[in-house]
Amino acid sequence: MSQLPLALRFPRPQRFEHFHAGRANAATLALLRTTAAAAAPWVLLHGPAGSGKTHLLLAACQSAAEAGRRVRYAALGALPAPRAEAIAALAGAELIAIDELDVGAGIRDDEQALFDLYNRGRAEGATLLIAARQPPADLPLVLPDLRSRLGACTRAALRPLDDDERRAVLRERAAARGIELDDGVLDWLFARHARDLGTLTLLLDRIDRAALAARRRVTVPFLRELLAGTGAER
Repeated sequence: MSQLPLALRFPRPQRFEHFHAGRANAATLALLRTTAAAAAPWVLLHGPAGSGKTHLLLAACQSAAEAGRRVRYAALGALPAPRAEAIAALAGAELIAIDELDVGAGIRDDEQALFDLYNRGRAEGATLLIAARQPPADLPLVLPDLRSRLGACTRAALRPLDDDERRAVLRERAAARGIELDDGVLDWLFARHARDLGTLTLLLDRIDRAALAARRRVTVPFLRELLAGTGAER
């Protein structure tokens, strides 16, 4: 598995400076910055879907690569089954980022490959970043040794931004696209749609394309028309 060409594979901004940590995640952001720059500590990042785990892993990879470190990233859910060989191929980098650990939890071959990768990384002085939706104690792991190794990592929890912070981020991202979101539009969106930033950003992309094509301002009537009958509105 070759070094990942992050700038080409992930065209969206996935850098530390584009991550909105809010009050709850400032310490976690600082920890990931430190980890990208040095061979310690090893970190297991956990948080719910849409909290920014993938963003931070990719940001760490980009930061480390720009500093001249060899990096490899893999989301377990994107690897072809059986995954053990692909997991083993991540070894040899100075920073290894493993996303979607939950996908491999409970699958013995995957867990054995992760255990072996952990041990090889330690022996080679690599940095390991792992992301999962749950902390190790709550994952359905079948290998006690892997649970023990993961438990030795520094754990960092990502918490969703509060409503005021999410509104500020969405307004900022809209402004970067030339879209003005007034309070009425934001009230309507937040009352009817999932509030995690990943979902909201995808929705904003769709709104942006539709508004440009129709040459219309983003208003509540426009959104009602755009999203009617699509299942996007709750």
